[in-house]
Amino acid sequence: MAKSKKTGAKQSKVFAQKRRFKKPVIIFVLLFIVAAIWVLSQSLFKNYPVNNKVQLLAIDKGETYSAFIQQLADQEKVKFPIVLKLYQKIFIHDSLKAGVYQVHQGMSIRQVLVMLSDANNAQMNRIAVIEGTTFKQLKSKLKADANVKNTILGLSDAEIMKSIGAEYSHPEGLFSPNTYFFAKGETDLNILKELYQRQIKALDRAWSNRAPDLPYKNKYEALIMASIVEKETALEEERRQVSGVFVRRLQTGMRLQTDPTVIYGMGDKYQGNIRREDLRTPTSYNTYTMHGLPPTPIALPSERSIEAALHPDQSKNVYFVATGNGGHKFSETLEQHNQAVREYLAVLQQKRQANSN
Repeated sequence: MAKSKKTGAKQSKVFAQKRRFKKPVIIFVLLFIVAAIWVLSQSLFKNYPVNNKVQLLAIDKGETYSAFIQQLADQEKVKFPIVLKLYQKIFIHDSLKAGVYQVHQGMSIRQVLVMLSDANNAQMNRIAVIEGTTFKQLKSKLKADANVKNTILGLSDAEIMKSIGAEYSHPEGLFSPNTYFFAKGETDLNILKELYQRQIKALDRAWSNRAPDLPYKNKYEALIMASIVEKETALEEERRQVSGVFVRRLQTGMRLQTDPTVIYGMGDKYQGNIRREDLRTPTSYNTYTMHGLPPTPIALPSERSIEAALHPDQSKNVYFVATGNGGHKFSETLEQHNQAVREYLAVLQQKRQANSN
């Protein structure tokens, strides 16, 4: 009887110890569950930040979920990016699909991640028209875009311009380079019409505020100059300098002698190199053999180049040459220019030697 009392006491003691052990474990589990719920609420189920009721979200071709999530984290739009990446790996097996999506106010980050896995959810199409590209390249881009309805394939350039209500028959330079968003299935003609109207508005605005005493007969000649500036430099600080050089050449009767016009005049004959023979071969665009401006623009100029063409710098420079290290060196006299050319050739020689070693 005493033995059984002793055994009962031991069992009660063990049970009490187990209860004391289970209590912190249960508390720990509850705390873990609460923490997990909080983390999920702050990551997956938190509302995606939008500025308005509806916001467009553009996803580039080749962009990954990991990079997209990390970008949101870097912008402090989401917390716990590792949770989002794990969720995507486990539950979203598709890749991020390129397109332009509408994110509505109140959508959770989880809903957005799921939406981006299906291209059918894309509401719009993004088209990037690059500064300095030609109209021919723009047409090719529209033709190759599966989200654009082709309607101009059998039309000549003059017919296209007439169809969009343009006052010009030659299309070059008359379409504004930028990034645009269109509804999927939009026609190429409507897209061109909008790009044309934007370019004309930019040209009209710049023309009305132009600098005095410019050597242009009309705004179209300013557009021609803008296209040359666009092709000559990609550096913002050089646009007005380049424009100034060419404006002063026009004013003094010098030939423009700019390579991009030669290349444009060569058309499909251009294979990446300009030979001396090409510089001497007359075309309607070869500014080495002709005076004044070419008959049309040679590319699609940006609004910045249009502004530069109508607000050239006020220096006395009439020459410029590449430095070989990015940018150009501008000169007032032929002697200074020849020295700049020698320096450029020396830089090229040093680079060739470095590459050969």
